[in-house]
Amino acid sequence: MEQPNILNSLGPAELRLLIRQEDPRIRATTGLANGYQQANVVILPNDLANDFEAFCRKNAAPLPLLYRSKSGETSCLPLAKHADIRTDISQYCVYEEGRLVKRVSSLQSYSTQPRISSGLQAVHHGPWSDMVCFYLGCSFGFEGRLKNARVPVRNVEQGTNVSMYRTSVPCVPVGVFSCPLVVTMRPIPAGMLDSAVKVTHLNPLAHGAPVHIGDPALLGIQDLSTPDYGEQVELQPGDVPVFWACGVTAIEAILGSKPPLAFSHSPGCMFLTDIPDSAPSSPTPPPSDSVNPPTTDPDVELIPLCFLVSHNPLWYSLASQRAVAKIRQLERVIGEDPGQRGIKALFVQDELLRSCLALSHASSVAITTGLPTHYMHSPPDETDGPPGAIAMATMLLSLGKQVTWVTDRRALDMNRAIIDEAVRTGVLKTAIPLVTFEDNGPDSALHFLCHHGDPSKPRYDHLVAIERSGRAADGNYYNMRGINLKHLVDPIDDLFIAAKDIPGIITTGVGDGGNELGMGKLKEKVKALMPSGSLIACDVPADYAITAGVSNWGGYAVACGLYLLHTCPSHQRYLKKGLGLEHTTSQLQDWTANLPSVDKEESILSTLMSFGIRSGKTGHLAMEVDGLTFHPTHSDIITRLLQVTLGSITPLQTHDEQCF
Repeated sequence: MEQPNILNSLGPAELRLLIRQEDPRIRATTGLANGYQQANVVILPNDLANDFEAFCRKNAAPLPLLYRSKSGETSCLPLAKHADIRTDISQYCVYEEGRLVKRVSSLQSYSTQPRISSGLQAVHHGPWSDMVCFYLGCSFGFEGRLKNARVPVRNVEQGTNVSMYRTSVPCVPVGVFSCPLVVTMRPIPAGMLDSAVKVTHLNPLAHGAPVHIGDPALLGIQDLSTPDYGEQVELQPGDVPVFWACGVTAIEAILGSKPPLAFSHSPGCMFLTDIPDSAPSSPTPPPSDSVNPPTTDPDVELIPLCFLVSHNPLWYSLASQRAVAKIRQLERVIGEDPGQRGIKALFVQDELLRSCLALSHASSVAITTGLPTHYMHSPPDETDGPPGAIAMATMLLSLGKQVTWVTDRRALDMNRAIIDEAVRTGVLKTAIPLVTFEDNGPDSALHFLCHHGDPSKPRYDHLVAIERSGRAADGNYYNMRGINLKHLVDPIDDLFIAAKDIPGIITTGVGDGGNELGMGKLKEKVKALMPSGSLIACDVPADYAITAGVSNWGGYAVACGLYLLHTCPSHQRYLKKGLGLEHTTSQLQDWTANLPSVDKEESILSTLMSFGIRSGKTGHLAMEVDGLTFHPTHSDIITRLLQVTLGSITPLQTHDEQCF
């Protein structure tokens, strides 16, 4: 049940008065003072205050700093009138040397006790004069807005404190402060995730948008029924667990830093401010030694949208409306079909977006390519595939991912030479491991994909196939003319099949005809709409099937999409859990330098020609792919993709060296 109606109708000043009088009806403050910000409170010795302020700045999502008091100050005029922080919280925690020693309803007695020294010469006045209060935003401040948006707030409905969990995610350390991130969890119906994300994004003073949506194990939380703080909140049918950064992170910081004396609110028992939850900043100018609260972003294009990325494990990702619109533009550009192959019939919106989101979260990616359509020539490979694979690989490397190239045994030496030449000419950022896969028994794919064949220890987060021969329903591999190429193809399809049963491995296929690995997701469309579709259609699906007029274009678009996500404030905040959000000029320059370009793609195509690799449709040993000459067709597509991509970075350049 929710709090009694009489309490719900009271404003924060009236509620603070009741708390000061130790009214037994007020326990946790969840559901109270709707429309106003609530605050976590941490009180530390003055000699730790500067480090803690820096700790808050480095870890902005869990610790949005509303106000830092002067030493010994008991009021907080920028946040509330007629307040006394020693009496206006219903329950406080008292810590000595990093140990919780007791919970009290008032801190007034500490104004008259002998001071506990923190490495300084002791004096004979009370300890309060040496203490600094930090007021940090609280997620209770957005619960009223969730209710106004008709998003259920389960902890309020169930009359419980919110669930809070210690995660395995480390905060960015500063000085003596080093601790894991703490999160709150609120169950949200799957159909209301976008509403919940939007409402909370617009309230950065109360932790802003979620930092994780989906499987709690991805945060190192093993059991939702046993929260580390607060009480269990039960999920209802159709609910998804949604996690917000939590100010109780500051309590973990106290426990880890072991100050001789410190105080905090008791989790769930917040300080009620007079700041409306729609306020962009504090209502009055803060004193010179306080931190200006973060401002609400007025740009509606930066509001995040929520996308389901994986069912096993269940997790969602976020990206701003601006980034999503740009990636959809990329998708439209690569969907053009100058070769008149009918690829538009296979298009599914947002396959590119979801694949890029998954790749952005990945740490280790395996890429495969190779469609030996020219079986009468040596080598039999075509110019579509390797350029797109290299474009993806170099962007992934620039973003700090591990990349592995998986190839056929027959093409091992040739691909090694191509990679070496790409590195020499500056097309590829650095050399990448080149491996083959052989079928040596029923568990071969499992052992290739996972350490010691253990499904809980995958080597890769993501498998990408681009213009890679895909196994048809009859077990053969066909080119678009219906010629069987099985004798030239290793069973790399088995890796995609095995990955379906390994939690945490996502797969992407990029193709332009329907016979490519991963296009099995669209096989019914391929059979019905593509020439010879019933014969050539790949039977092996990928989680995401990116269709393009030429497969290389899909690889270029993935590289551009990853760039857009890594220059998207909303996605980067979610990706990094709101911790350590700085980016530098050199990082942005490196990402930009590793985008595909007309010069680089012309260079790699020239390299392929030098190895005797031919155009797919015509068999010409020329500067063309799938019968389309590099100039003007492919160069024009690359130019347009870059125009879409680089046209989005202006807002970020004004925030260089600052938090996103």
